[in-house]
Parts: sequence; C-alpha cells; structure tokens
Amino acid sequence: MPAVEPSQRGRNPFDETGVERGSDGIARYVDLPASLVDLLRTSVERDASATALVLLGAETITYGELWDRAARVAGGLLREAGVRRGDRVAIRLANGIDWVLAFFGAQLAGAVVVPVNTRFTQEEAAYVVEDSQATFTFAAGADLPDGPPTAVEDLAPDDLAAIFYTSGTTGFPKGAMTSHANFTTNSENAIRCLFVDRSEGPGISTLVSVPLFHVTGCNSQLIPMLQVGGRVEILSSPLDLDGFFEAVGSHGVNQLVSVPAIYHAVIGHPRFAALDVSGVRWVSYGGAPIAESLVRRIGQAFPNARLGNGFGLTETSSLTSFLPHEEAEQHADSVGFALPVVDLAIDQPGGRGSDEGVGELLVRGPNVVGGYWNRPEATAETFVDGWLHTGDVARIDGEGLLYIVDRKKDMINRGGENVYSIEVENALAGAPGVGEAAVVAVADEMMGEKVGAVIVPLAGKELDADAVLQHCRARLADFKVPQYLAVREDPLPRNPSGKLLKNELREETQWGSPLR
Repeated sequence: MPAVEPSQRGRNPFDETGVERGSDGIARYVDLPASLVDLLRTSVERDASATALVLLGAETITYGELWDRAARVAGGLLREAGVRRGDRVAIRLANGIDWVLAFFGAQLAGAVVVPVNTRFTQEEAAYVVEDSQATFTFAAGADLPDGPPTAVEDLAPDDLAAIFYTSGTTGFPKGAMTSHANFTTNSENAIRCLFVDRSEGPGISTLVSVPLFHVTGCNSQLIPMLQVGGRVEILSSPLDLDGFFEAVGSHGVNQLVSVPAIYHAVIGHPRFAALDVSGVRWVSYGGAPIAESLVRRIGQAFPNARLGNGFGLTETSSLTSFLPHEEAEQHADSVGFALPVVDLAIDQPGGRGSDEGVGELLVRGPNVVGGYWNRPEATAETFVDGWLHTGDVARIDGEGLLYIVDRKKDMINRGGENVYSIEVENALAGAPGVGEAAVVAVADEMMGEKVGAVIVPLAGKELDADAVLQHCRARLADFKVPQYLAVREDPLPRNPSGKLLKNELREETQWGSPLR
C-alpha cells in the first residue's frame, strides 16, 4: 500500500512536553520508566506507607506491602512453580487484590502476564491458556505462590510484558502482545488526558469497576494510578452499586471510569440523591455510544468533575484518543483528539457510496502492540508499515476531532447509500424509553439492505415506537431512520467482553413488516 500520511492534528488540548519524533516517524515520550517494575518501584520509594489498593469491604494494603507481597509471589513463581523468565503466566482471578499481586508478581519475575476473561466459557479460557503456552495459572481458590522476595532488575522497554486476548465477535480470540513500553506509554497518555497534577499523589484515587482483565481497568486505571502514587479502590463487580456508594460517599474516591449504562444506573438509583459527590473530580466514560442528554445528566450529577470520553482498543494498549471536558457536551458523538504520541490516519477516504473523508481508521504510536501472539498472518494483515488497521470506519474533522462511524463489517448499504450503524445507534441512545439498541442490516429485494433496529426498553417503560422514530427523524437523514424495528425484553446478546454479537442478533430477530 502507498505510504500513509497522518491526519492533521488540529487543536491539541494535551500537554506535549517531552515528546520527540524519531527517524521512524513515531512520536514518543522521552522520559518514561523502563518497565512496569521500575514504575512501581519509583512509587514505593516515594512513599511506601501510602495506601495503594483497597478491595471494598475486605482489605487495604500500602505501596510497601504491595511490593513485598508481589516480590514473594515472584519468588514463588521462580523457585517453587518452575516459571522461567519470559514464560507466560495466566491469571484466572476475579477483580481483587490477589489479581494485582498476581500481575505484579509475574512482572517482578520477568514473566509475561496473560489475563483471562472470567466470563469466558471453560472452552474459551482453556484455548487462551493453551494458545499462550502458559506454564502456570493463577486459579480461583488457590493460594498465591510464595517464596523468597525476588525482583528482576533489567527488564527493557521492548520486552514483552503481557498478552491480552481480544474477544472478537467471530472466531477464536487473538493475543495482543503488549510490551513494557506499550504499558508505560498508555499510562502517560492516561495521566495527561485527565490533566492530573502528579504532585497530589496520595490525594488522587480511582474506582475500578470495570474488569482488570480488560485494558481499560488494568492499563488505564490501575497502572496510571500506581504511577502517580494514588489509591486504587476495586469493586469485585461493575454492578456492585453498594460498593460504588461506599467508595464515593465514605472513601471520597475522586476519579470514576465506566460505561454509559453504569452511570445511567447510578444516577437513577434512589440512594444517589443523598450521596456527597462534591469530591468527584474526574468522570470518564466510553465503550458504547452515549446520548448528549446522558452527558448532560452526568455533568449535572457530578458538578465538580471534568467529564471525558475515551476511545481505544486492546491493540493500542487502551487509549487512542480522548474527548476532554470542554468538548464533552458539544461534541458528545466524538471520541476526541489523538493523544500526544498517537498519530491517526484515514485509509482511502471517499469513493463510490462513501461519505467524503470517511474510511478505515489507522493508528500509529508507541502504544500500538507488536502484533498477535502466534498469529503471523493476522499480524501481517492488521499491522502494516507501522500502522494498525483498526477495522473501524471513522472520520476526522478540521479541528482534529475523531468520530467513529462504524465497524467495517457492520456498515449497511441501502441502495448505494452507506448507513453507519453506530450513527443510528447514537441517535437511538437518547430516544424516549430506549434502554439499549443495536442496528443491523435487513435484507431487501429492491434496496439490497435496509436499516433494522433492535431495542430493549428501559426497565418498567413501555416503548412508543412512533416517538422513537420521530426522535430519529429529527437527528438523521431519512434513509438512515430505521425501517424495521424489533422490541425484545432480553438484553442484547454479547460476548464475554461485552461486545455486541450482531451476527447472532441478525439470525434470531424476527423483523415482521417494514415500517415504511
């Protein structure tokens, strides 16, 4: 393919201090920890007595205790479990302090962590363990390895640190090979996109409600907070609303990260009105379309917080772009600006049946992983000439704001007009009575495909189809407004990582007659 030129960055709201671009064209931070071990050691040496981790209702440990206990896990792995440097080590644990000890114990041993999605079936989990050739598995109910305190001292930025398995909607998951430099770059990105004052250290805290086996929870919450010396409070489940209210109301957690649906549930909970949220300073969301009305409600619910929408992939070690507070409501349908060391490009924009400037999103930067474990063909197809081909259809406006339009395979071709399902889902997200919605193609003899929407109503609400369509007509061109509408009581089908299974949805939905 021809050389790709990065898109114009437009406005840049983030701190670019210490960013240098190398001869390979890639921008990098010049002063990062060499490894995750160095990152943690620096925070321990800064203040070993500061609180590092809190498992709500169970346990609290300091930075010194985190290091000491993780070092004993490392010693147990190397001396008792037979793990060698570079071996893969699988983590099959739920959110908790043991998960973090397993993660850093493996790092201190020089091993490669393989986080396993706890929602996987036994067959899927076994595939990940076998495919990664893990020589040891941290298993639920088993004691952590214990041995003489050990810490590998010479890990390098390019050394492999973890393999996060993507959970695609078809086929077996692929292992994204994540280096220490990928981790530390993403951590720096996460700190800068929130405009964090690093000098506050122990005064900063985050609530991890998303799974630690995902890059959001691990790479963009746990590790950045440990880098600045802050406090990480962990919920065992994202739906633990009692834990949420305890963390915010009693513990004064000041940073929140979750999906829009969780904020909707929290704000609508009877206990929320009495909750003191004056100390919440950052509220970030992502992972699903969000209605402008919900952004407005979140801002009203957390009046002292900076809002922000993050976008990324497992292959970018989490964050790729971020929509900061100043843009949150006005550009609610955007996923923000490229982060300081991230280059974005649009591959083959335009063309027949395409909107001008719309094409596949490409990403380049030191946060992009080195490829897929043991999958050379998939690696060669996805990582080309230094650019990650994301499979997302996107556009970038003149200000540098990124808009995700669709997944390539989910685009609907209605009589030669492209309809991007995410655009329609964004419109449906704010429609009256809609809890969640998915948009797929419905085969049509004349048009080829038409737009179909599957809607799960809000709990206790009866859906008014006419009101939903009227809401869409006010926001979408006529050819994009759903011509088929199916209502279901069950939640939309998703895989263990929460990705919508549109193939399954297409097969099981009975559409009935078109609305027009």
